[in-house]
Amino acid sequence: MSDFGWPLLLQLLALGSVAGFMAGLLGIGGGMMMVPVMTWIFGGLGVEAGMAVKMSIATSMATIVFTSLSSVRAHHARGAVRWDLLRGLAPGIVGGGLLTGAGVFAALEGQGLALFFAAFIGFSALQMLRDRKPRASRQMPGPLGQLGVGGFIGFISGLLGAGGAFLSVPFMTWCNVPIRQAVGTSAALGFPIAVANTAGYLIAGRSLAPALPGTFGYLYLPALAIIAAASVSLAPLGARVAHRTDTGRLKRVFAAMLFGLAAYMAWQSQRG
Repeated sequence: MSDFGWPLLLQLLALGSVAGFMAGLLGIGGGMMMVPVMTWIFGGLGVEAGMAVKMSIATSMATIVFTSLSSVRAHHARGAVRWDLLRGLAPGIVGGGLLTGAGVFAALEGQGLALFFAAFIGFSALQMLRDRKPRASRQMPGPLGQLGVGGFIGFISGLLGAGGAFLSVPFMTWCNVPIRQAVGTSAALGFPIAVANTAGYLIAGRSLAPALPGTFGYLYLPALAIIAAASVSLAPLGARVAHRTDTGRLKRVFAAMLFGLAAYMAWQSQRG
């Protein structure tokens, strides 16, 4: 395994900067970008393919604890966070996240998680391109419905290492929540998603031998620190740009990139 050095530092800084900016801009993209790239980085450091996937998912999720706080401050300052929706969705998110992080995640093979990741981000890219408009009469579900939706978002997010916006933004816009409020509220939802799942990963991986120096369970702490610092710095900029720009064209470019990342993770899932 390679020692930590300048090339790795620069790779992680660049990854955190781009992921933070995209997360602030679209409310989506942090984990979807970080997991494939970190999987490639960890593989280059000599980590076994399946473990590289799991470390990437867990480390990506942990960075969202910090990125979400930075992003939500910028969105809240512009009145774009629906705190009533946050209160309705958060309890289910916490339950679903703990179920994944502390139980299901450790039981699954890394290659299976890579294939699941590839399928889901490919689907998300397709939905982003379709940009379907909801019926004008559709509204958010009641308390029980929001509890169930939150549980599903928290559970799936934990399998992907993503902040949940790839599900919560389309769902809220499908329920006629304005797009800027959906993005801002999803940024806020990223915090309970990340905290619950990261706690679960720590519980599940507490007895694992370190795959790299600086690893605790599934978390690679040097990458967590560097990516979090870079993401926190760029997420507010992405949020400011989101409130000034028509992001339609950028969404199409981002969707094309997601298809490429999905193909890479599908290939990764076939490695032994």
